[in-house]
Amino acid sequence: MLMPHIQLPEGLPGIRGPMAFRPETARPLSDLAQVLLHDAHSLSRGERELIATYVSFLNDCHYCQTSHGAIAAYHCQGDDELVRQVKQDFESAPVSEKLKALLAIAGAVQKGGKHVRTEQIQRAAQAGATSLEIHDTVLIAAAFCMYNRYVDGLATIAPPDL
Repeated sequence: MLMPHIQLPEGLPGIRGPMAFRPETARPLSDLAQVLLHDAHSLSRGERELIATYVSFLNDCHYCQTSHGAIAAYHCQGDDELVRQVKQDFESAPVSEKLKALLAIAGAVQKGGKHVRTEQIQRAAQAGATSLEIHDTVLIAAAFCMYNRYVDGLATIAPPDL
């Protein structure tokens, strides 16, 4: 089993260890996740968790893609297969055209903000995405790039069966 790069509190996998290590920075990170993933929104909780899962998958962050994938599945009627399909090929997954367009934007953000193209934004808007939904998709993707790098950059523990 790999060891974290620094001494983190025992028994706290993934992001929980570094957050317990430095509670002063944990608070704003947790507040951001709360607003983006949990608070009332026009995108369902499952859709927002799918965006977070997809970006974490692209970043190869085992802990985040697995934990948020489980939450996404829970909010999508327990559909683990849907989560797998979104990670592998969201364009053929049984999700709305709006979510497909938003996932394309999220994938572009994961590569780098300048990879988002006007056509992707237009596609999302034509599929019914609001400016708030587009904004929050970009922010979820950007935030999860940071969260993924935080977790993996410190080599936090992540049980393989998570």
